Amino acid sequence: MAERMVGKQAPHFEMKAVLPNGDFGMVSLEENIKNNKWTVLFFYPLDFTFVCSTEITAISERYEEFEDLDAVVIGASTDSVYSHKAWINMSRTENGLGKIKYSLAADTNHQVSRDYGVLIEEEGVALCGLFVIDPEGELKYAVAHHNDIGRNVDEVLRVLQALQTGQLCPANPRQKTLEV
Repeated sequence: MAERMVGKQAPHFEMKAVLPNGDFGMVSLEENIKNNKWTVLFFYPLDFTFVCSTEITAISERYEEFEDLDAVVIGASTDSVYSHKAWINMSRTENGLGKIKYSLAADTNHQVSRDYGVLIEEEGVALCGLFVIDPEGELKYAVAHHNDIGRNVDEVLRVLQALQTGQLCPANPRQKTLEV
């Protein structure tokens, strides 16, 4: 049986990444905690795939909203940083990503996707998984689903905002938020 992760310390990670400026570098949960930032870590299965490109670019187009919420977004797959960079260097009209505003990390040894419970071992790729981690390193939200379905950026932002209020949050955003 799988162990519960939400409400516990998130698995720490450090991965090579293509940074928003196009350079290679590192991303880590430790750095975000040190900088008192929320972390939105999402996994996708493979570079150069249709569904993944739609959600990666949709998050990039709304990145300032994540920044306004003191959140760092990190996308990750089991592909290499070289594959990520090649995909970023392709224009969107050529089925590439073009410039994006956050880092894409390379989990080439599959350890981080395994630690977060989204690795499809027999294929060596990650499920679509999304994790919201608070500035103290506690995993507050986790969702994983089939790789044919993209994520909704509005929902990710709604969850992040709700977690930051410290209040109860109803399912329908038009409902009144209740104080605890």
